Amino acid sequence: MTNDSLLERTLSTNLSWNKARIKFLAAFLIALTQTRNINLMRIATHFSGRAAPASSYKRIQHFLRSFDFSFTELAQLLIRVMKLTPPFVIVIDRTEWKFGSTWHNILTLSLAGEDVAVPILWRFLKRKGCSDDAEREMILGDFLKLFAASDIKYVCADREFGSVRWLEFLTREKISYRLRIKANHELTDKRGKPIKARKLLQTARDGEAVICRRWRKLWGIYRVCVTGRKRSDGELLILIRNEPSPEMIAEYWRRWQIETLFGCLKSRGFDLEETHLRDSERLEKLLGLLALAICWSWLAGEKLCQRKPIAVKKHGCRAKSVFRVGLDYLEQVFRSVSPFTKTQARTAFILILSCT
Repeated sequence: MTNDSLLERTLSTNLSWNKARIKFLAAFLIALTQTRNINLMRIATHFSGRAAPASSYKRIQHFLRSFDFSFTELAQLLIRVMKLTPPFVIVIDRTEWKFGSTWHNILTLSLAGEDVAVPILWRFLKRKGCSDDAEREMILGDFLKLFAASDIKYVCADREFGSVRWLEFLTREKISYRLRIKANHELTDKRGKPIKARKLLQTARDGEAVICRRWRKLWGIYRVCVTGRKRSDGELLILIRNEPSPEMIAEYWRRWQIETLFGCLKSRGFDLEETHLRDSERLEKLLGLLALAICWSWLAGEKLCQRKPIAVKKHGCRAKSVFRVGLDYLEQVFRSVSPFTKTQARTAFILILSCT
């Protein structure tokens, strides 16, 4: 059985797509691990079979232009593949870049995993800059169509998402949150007097955490617990939550997993910024394929790290990420032309997508 055939069989047990689409998806994923670049013509040159690269390129274009697949089904597959279970930690953020005169701006809802966030839902904004409250409510509302609010442990987001309407929405839906707020936002001190949030850390030393033992009011409306830390570079980290938690800072740092995800999508992984696509619907489909490739690479890396842990450098960081280890290995095993080597490895690393 060929690599494509085994991957097709594995994918067909988890997706309701027809045979032609499954066949395309298998060929695309294998080609993507070899090119490690989202340039569609380069991917087309690595499609298996007798078709010329130009024909494979047209096949990719046709898929992105004409095939409408269920993003709900894909989201459920990604959750199963990564073995994520409720309650979920939701991380929301966005990434943007400019290609020519066109701005690409993606608002992403992901679920925190062990090392990297798993993208579940995304929306392409038709402008550069921050998302608005309506767009945030829409993407979280889409998630609530798949899961109940009780399946959410908390929502984690950066300063961009600290607004009155957003907190009103989270409060109305009874969703816990861990949010960073701006230093000039208004809080109350321990006597109930309005102050700027930065004053809570006015006397704190660099690296020192300050935990407010009493509930405070944000903008005179929302009753929140506040924790802060003054970083060594002088920047203030001020966090709020709507329920008591002794591990506020550690919980918030899970937000950085989405930064790792964006790195995997872009310069550290598949160079999404190099895409020449401009149509948002085609980009949404492309991002769905990349999400599956990222999960596959991370699972491969996790499997390899169980055999041989990643080396840790003198500064305390790992030499490579789990994702990079997995992607490097997938590229190696699928590029090998020897019929005697890597066969068992290919089979094992294809079957990790079987959700079993």
